[in-house]
Amino acid sequence: MEEPILSEQPMVPANFNPPETSRAFSAMRHRNFQLYFGGQLISNIGTWMQIIAQSWLVYQIGHSEITLGWVAFAGALPMLVVSPFAGVVVDRFSRQKLLIMTQTGAMLLAFILAYLSFSNIVKEWHIIVLASFMGLVNAFDAPARQSFVPEMVGKEDLPNAIALNSIMFNSSRVIGPAIGGLLLVIFGAAWCFTINGISFIAVIIGLLLMKLPNLPRHTYSGSHFEQLVDGIRYTVHDHEMFALILIALVFSVFGMSYTTILPAFVEKNLGMGSMAYGWLNALTGLGAVAGAYLVARGFGSRNRGKWLIIANFSFAILMLIFGFMTSFPVTLILAVGLGLCFIIQFTTINTLLQLRVEDKYRGQVMALYSITFFGFAPFGNLAIGFLGQNINLRFAIMVFGLLLLLFSAIIISRTPKIRSI
Repeated sequence: MEEPILSEQPMVPANFNPPETSRAFSAMRHRNFQLYFGGQLISNIGTWMQIIAQSWLVYQIGHSEITLGWVAFAGALPMLVVSPFAGVVVDRFSRQKLLIMTQTGAMLLAFILAYLSFSNIVKEWHIIVLASFMGLVNAFDAPARQSFVPEMVGKEDLPNAIALNSIMFNSSRVIGPAIGGLLLVIFGAAWCFTINGISFIAVIIGLLLMKLPNLPRHTYSGSHFEQLVDGIRYTVHDHEMFALILIALVFSVFGMSYTTILPAFVEKNLGMGSMAYGWLNALTGLGAVAGAYLVARGFGSRNRGKWLIIANFSFAILMLIFGFMTSFPVTLILAVGLGLCFIIQFTTINTLLQLRVEDKYRGQVMALYSITFFGFAPFGNLAIGFLGQNINLRFAIMVFGLLLLLFSAIIISRTPKIRSI
């Protein structure tokens, strides 16, 4: 039997207070997290390049807002159907091995889309089918990644690791769209897909190089379905935890869905092209990086619930203003604010759930959380695409901003303890 591998943590005096900069990057003292962070940063840059190129390619093929919604729907629907069962798998098996499998699958799908694009035979239905397979991969990948973080850093550095993950994700959201927009104009979408496929190699190598502690696994005597029901019951009975998931659900359906029609918004409302679309995404990412860095420094850590509410309402108000904009510079400023509010809300909910959940149910709770962002979002994507095409883009964004404000207020008023978490 192998000896358990101990976490590599330096011994420090109990009364030692590290400088603020050190606290902001405390999770980086773990070698496994360093490998994970580096690989994911490279891969996410490639992923954002593909997101930008894919959305633009779909819109150029059919010039249809509804088709943009269908692609998003196809990518998210498997999350809704499969994620609850995927959470059970995550709690039963090695998360490291699961992630190697999901990242390999995502790499192959990117190469297939690149081949179709290079061959000039790509159709809308090709992209929809590949998006659905990518959604299936993400159904296992998302809860596995969320649950894998505590294994790399432990609970002490968990909030910081979540914030650094957000910095990494949104740094790539700045870099990826900027590079993707440039490559899209100069070389075309196919090269964006190819580079994304290559970028997954960095993640896979990082995962293979990790030396993880030999943590005990919980054993379950019942069936997978019984474990699933038990996990759902556990989540619902914790009122604050269930309210956090509901806030994430409302936000994903009515808040983030505006990004689905951004290509049409850029072309019709702003009268601009792919470079403007790339910069709009990049500035949103820049705001998110700033927000994640504030969280990593400990901003709002003593009253996370209060800042969650502020970020939620502020996002809705900025979204309402964003929908009426025709000035590109002002739109970029609003994009920074939207990114800032989004990431404060995203990292706060993630942190509160991770700190609150029992290890036995971690995979299942994080799977339910992943469903809110990836599984129910397609319904919002389809609805805003329908409203945008058949009524008006500005009207669609305004309605969704108002619904976000209304439903969030209802959930928060019915669970007042969220304010004091």
